[in-house]
Amino acid sequence: MAVNFSQNSVWTLKPADIDAAKDNVAGLLIDGEEVAMAFQTATEQMVFTNKRIIAFDEQGIAAHRKSFSTLPYARIQYFSIQTPEVSDSLPDDGELFIVFSNIFTAKFEFKGTVDIKKIGRMISAYVLEK
Repeated sequence: MAVNFSQNSVWTLKPADIDAAKDNVAGLLIDGEEVAMAFQTATEQMVFTNKRIIAFDEQGIAAHRKSFSTLPYARIQYFSIQTPEVSDSLPDDGELFIVFSNIFTAKFEFKGTVDIKKIGRMISAYVLEK
């Protein structure tokens, strides 16, 4: 089933193989769009490019169907990041909360070593250029 970007959602993400992610979404990228980071949920992959978030889901036993959904940064009205507390004993978890122009809200909970500030800078660069 495709990722539903019409209902408020929360995703728990862990880092994924960026090369595999690039292969999965290569046919969707436009000129100048680059994959910056890739993450995995229990069933989907979330790919952060310099222009949008792409959700990728393979369906069926032999992955006969592939589903792609996209959240363009151009539709962001508000976003916030929560950085982890600095600690040597805890993983670098962080959170990203986004409100889109259609009032859809998305919350991404990152588990493991993730540069959440890099994601914030990437979104800021896109949103503030428009």
